[in-house]
Amino acid sequence: MASLNVGNLGEYLREQRRNAQLSLRQLADAAGVSNPYLSQIERGLRKPSAEVLQQVAKALRISAETLYVRAGILDAERDRDEVETRAVILADPSLNERQKQVLLQIYESFRKENGFGTGEPAGGEADGDGLDQGTGGGSRTADGGDAVVHEKDTGPRQTAG
Repeated sequence: MASLNVGNLGEYLREQRRNAQLSLRQLADAAGVSNPYLSQIERGLRKPSAEVLQQVAKALRISAETLYVRAGILDAERDRDEVETRAVILADPSLNERQKQVLLQIYESFRKENGFGTGEPAGGEADGDGLDQGTGGGSRTADGGDAVVHEKDTGPRQTAG
């Protein structure tokens, strides 16, 4: 298998694992990933998702942001506040993946509205043009739609508006 451009990440992970005095198997168990998969990441053969990097960072007790930058998920030149906000959203265990992506999209739309947008999608394209225009309170999105999240919902629903 050809090496992807993630060798720097793999070398860094191996170094951090050794500094923590953990075996490959111990780190894999602590991070909830398979031993062979973690080995492939360390050797630069696999590019892990942000979620896997978050789990590995937690197991190593290091910053997930650092791993995101090394993996090319985040640009090292980005505004530090933006990076930290994104990392906190992605790390929140009370949100499911869909909710995290929608929240990142809303955050990015507000940044663009205020002249700070990066021009990059916030983790994926939305299924529709705007968020659910439900009844009840909620905050307004940059495109004028209501961002409504009900406590019993599994997440905001996308509609064509």
